[in-house]
Amino acid sequence: MEAAHSPQSTVVTGLVGELATRSEEFRTRWAAHNVKAHRHGVKQFRHPDVGDLSLTYNVFDITGAGGLSLVGYTAEPQSPSEQALRLLAIVAATDHTPTDTPSTATE
Repeated sequence: MEAAHSPQSTVVTGLVGELATRSEEFRTRWAAHNVKAHRHGVKQFRHPDVGDLSLTYNVFDITGAGGLSLVGYTAEPQSPSEQALRLLAIVAATDHTPTDTPSTATE
């Protein structure tokens, strides 16, 4: 994505050059010129506790924050991915250990 935003960047061109010298697969894929900033789409994830997730993402630029953006992920309603995210939310809400628990023991 950075290559699409800053194609003349010496950092980007240096990294591309290094990767191209080390990986045939990278050279082949880079030569296809499929380099662009993807603003929306679907990504696949594999979570160790709930398995495969298929989430739609959208990228929103943060106005006035020079190159920063916010990426939001959502699951299709009623999908297995939505059910998995709900399960993860429950686990996150209930599976915590307080770090500043006051002592209840009296001496």
